[in-house]
Amino acid sequence: MTLLDEALLAFIGLAWGIAVGSGFVAFITVLDIVPRLVQLTGTPDKIRVYEMAIISGVILFTWIDFREWLIGLTPWIIPLLGGAMGIFVGMLAAALTEVVNVIPILAKRLGVQDRLMVLLIMMALGKVAGSLIQSLFSII
Repeated sequence: MTLLDEALLAFIGLAWGIAVGSGFVAFITVLDIVPRLVQLTGTPDKIRVYEMAIISGVILFTWIDFREWLIGLTPWIIPLLGGAMGIFVGMLAAALTEVVNVIPILAKRLGVQDRLMVLLIMMALGKVAGSLIQSLFSII
């Protein structure tokens, strides 16, 4: 591999990193995560702490990912961490759908406004079933 190839790969990696980072910041901004957290906790004087916690977490886990750091965990804690991660992703997805009002629009177009709760339950069960199938049968 030549120096030009390595420089091109470095440039592409940096460009993708900037794109993903910008997308993450836009996502956090659109969902109003920090202002909503300040509103729920009633701590407007701690807004910088919340912002620094997000930034520190991103930097720390990026560093851990680059270092390929492995944590030896006992088998009983892994399902707890998996559950916490699943709850986090689910809540983030719920916040996104709340922001863009996907579910009410979908219910209106399908003509099932009176059965909205059933629609929500079926969507959640489908997500759980898909996750279980992927996890249990290693389907990518």
